[in-house]
Amino acid sequence: MFPYPSGNLHIGHLRVYTITDVLARFKRMQGYSVLYPMGWDAFGLPAENAAIERGIDPADWTKGNVEMMKAQLTAMNAGIDWSREFMTCEPSFFKHTQRIFLLLHERGLAYQANSSVNYDPIDRTVLANEQVDANGFSWRSGAKVERITLKQWFLRITEFKEALFADLDYLSNDENWPARVLAMQRNWLGRSQGALIKFPLLKPDHLIQQESIQVFTTRPDTLVGTQYIALSPSHPLVLDLADKDAYLKQFLKKALSYPADSKAGYLLPGLYARNPLSFSDDVPGCVHAPLPIYATPYVLGGYGEGAVMGVPGHDVRDYEFWKQHNTIVPVRNVIKPKNASELSSKTASLPSIDYEPYTKPGILNSFCGSMAGLTSAEASDKIVDQLSKSGDLAKPAVNWRIRDWLISRQRYWGTPIPIIHCHQCGAVPVPVCDLPVELPRLDGDWFRTKAGNPLESAQDWVTTVCPSCRGPARRDTDTMDTFVDSSWYFMRFVDPHNASEPFSATKADTMMPVDVYVGGIEHAILHLLYARFMSKFLATTPLWPAGAGKGNRGEPFRRLVTQGMVHGKTYSDPHTGRFLKPEEIELSDLSLPKIIATGESPTVSWEKMSKSKHNGVDPARCIDAYGADVTRAHMLFQAPVSQVLEWEEERIVGIQRWFARIWRIVQDASPSRSSHDGHSALPHGSSFTDHETQLYTAVQQTVSSVTHSLTTTFALNTVISDLIKLTNTLSSTTVTRPVVLYYAISSLVRMLAPVAPAFAEECWERLHMPAATGTIFSQPFPTIDTVSTPQQATQKCAVQENGKLRFAITITRAREELLKENDEAKMRDWALKEIEKTEEGQKWFAAKMGKRWRRVVVAKEGRTVNFVG
Repeated sequence: MFPYPSGNLHIGHLRVYTITDVLARFKRMQGYSVLYPMGWDAFGLPAENAAIERGIDPADWTKGNVEMMKAQLTAMNAGIDWSREFMTCEPSFFKHTQRIFLLLHERGLAYQANSSVNYDPIDRTVLANEQVDANGFSWRSGAKVERITLKQWFLRITEFKEALFADLDYLSNDENWPARVLAMQRNWLGRSQGALIKFPLLKPDHLIQQESIQVFTTRPDTLVGTQYIALSPSHPLVLDLADKDAYLKQFLKKALSYPADSKAGYLLPGLYARNPLSFSDDVPGCVHAPLPIYATPYVLGGYGEGAVMGVPGHDVRDYEFWKQHNTIVPVRNVIKPKNASELSSKTASLPSIDYEPYTKPGILNSFCGSMAGLTSAEASDKIVDQLSKSGDLAKPAVNWRIRDWLISRQRYWGTPIPIIHCHQCGAVPVPVCDLPVELPRLDGDWFRTKAGNPLESAQDWVTTVCPSCRGPARRDTDTMDTFVDSSWYFMRFVDPHNASEPFSATKADTMMPVDVYVGGIEHAILHLLYARFMSKFLATTPLWPAGAGKGNRGEPFRRLVTQGMVHGKTYSDPHTGRFLKPEEIELSDLSLPKIIATGESPTVSWEKMSKSKHNGVDPARCIDAYGADVTRAHMLFQAPVSQVLEWEEERIVGIQRWFARIWRIVQDASPSRSSHDGHSALPHGSSFTDHETQLYTAVQQTVSSVTHSLTTTFALNTVISDLIKLTNTLSSTTVTRPVVLYYAISSLVRMLAPVAPAFAEECWERLHMPAATGTIFSQPFPTIDTVSTPQQATQKCAVQENGKLRFAITITRAREELLKENDEAKMRDWALKEIEKTEEGQKWFAAKMGKRWRRVVVAKEGRTVNFVG
């Protein structure tokens, strides 16, 4: 995933781009054509905030940061294709973002609607939720944040909800996407199978016009247990009543600052609902009782119908609400566990601390009349069917949690929305030939001295003519959410210099989808879901009509890798919990840190790196101190890619020592180059000595394991451990034949190259001095050798007893070292083991059980074995 140009790479950047660089270099060495580009997610609020703080143009701040971060990526030895670099704030890029917006608009997938937002009345700007503190005040001005309704731009992502949900199964094939990410997307899409049920209203005629409240539920089987109705503060009925009820209006204003799980509620006076089952005689009398109706923030306006049927006996949230608002009416239980006895009473005791609702499906109890004994599934079907036939009071339904994507931002530093507003013609798209709609250039001091959206007061820019009627008009002053840029940027890499189109359809089909996409788990929902939506949409347009083929289903990323976060060692005061700065800690003995001021031992923990915790690590300093390759290898070795990495810098010395051992091995082997040119083929394994076979086998096992890790599991920490083991084997070997030694060392260095490119390059050059061999990356990655594999040579063996042939077998030939030793006892032990491996030998030894031989004579290098008794 491309980075936001904040100015400095942090250790998390170093981790993710080390992972991708290793995989890209590995694939290139395997002979693949690899596209490993880089771009910059350059629009966004941080740049605008920096402009406000410093009084500079955000474009200047952003470009300066890009230059610094590009230099840092180069310093970490990243093999990036910089010829495809772009920034999303460049007109040559956002021109195409605007073109894609117009394609969405043409299809009715980009539209305007009213939406409630956080508004800062002093700065006159909309705030993200993260910019409002816990007390409801603006992070910058300190003003009390207001909730206002503005006309906003949306993308109709819900049109693609079925495909987005169904194709998660496709992405799960061969574990191409992590199960955790798939689960998070399923939850965010939130497909629920249930029913829409109407609750008729019992109301004073003059109060409201609405006849019923419609509720979506996944548990129609609990309908008998409904004891109240809860409505969201934004429900139309609530808003209608608030115009007539000052107390309700006051409650709704306060509710804006309540947490989402708040159980605060307002009883709507004089308004009740009727359980639709009350039209049947075969229900308990209490089902006929009117249901009170509450407005409460725990009901979400954006989910279902913004209404909940309150079933305190079988829902935890409903129970907590009922317990707070009703202490008289007992909780009604209507479902019992399948493998439990009948609940003892028709209703449970009054709400209490130790009461727990039964929330799982089960069997309807005797309180449910003729439906008693039905399973939850059977009862749900029967209730919905019965109500649908009696006044259209219910029907099966599928509900989704996902809502359309709000992309409007009332900020300056973003892609301008290419719409012109005309009093006569309405909202008119900017003609494609007039793209890009660029941002007006503003003086840096403007950001420091003025409040509100800068675009609204840039009159020369805002004032324009209508493309349709040529009358006076105004540009739309909203800019797009930066997630719009990142929802398609990866496709621009395939054709980054195309001035007329976002990309060529032919090139997209050739290079898409992205084979491996690496990023943090925090992007599991928004960025990845938006990218999937945009990719699927583009696959329905002339831009990418094939969508990379039917088998791909318009998906953007074939394989997703989510790297874990990097945590730093954190010190805090054991009494106050205050985080301590590094200079406040005595670390002469790393195992016994001390607080300098008190001499006490601090509390040590591993925390997400942040300035407030004083536990950040500057990757540039590490690279300066240890070198890029040592830092890269240490980063990979410390933890599996998907897990949290606890950065322990003191352990980096282990990687330094490993590199030093490799360098000694290469240096010691270099003199033997005079008798071997590096191009001679390995001899057949049958000629290997025992030590050569041991070394050869270690190389082959390492090649197999490392290739598997880099191709399938992405267990890059295992790659490092495998290479360390092979280094240890090489260090202890007594192999002297240059051709075999060269094979092992060159294999090690080539496998090391993706991890430590500069160091491997040095080793490769040293290994071949004084010859010029070119870069190591022109060499192939080692593969499993099927030609030189040592095949244990065999020979015939005649087994005799007192000089008479008993049987003949085939055994493995004795090793050269064993023959040279000429040790009679060792030869005898070897022969006995070889004979015992065969079926004939096992039968013969079994028949001779208990027989003692005076002597076993091994002759002709094991071709004759004579048992003398």
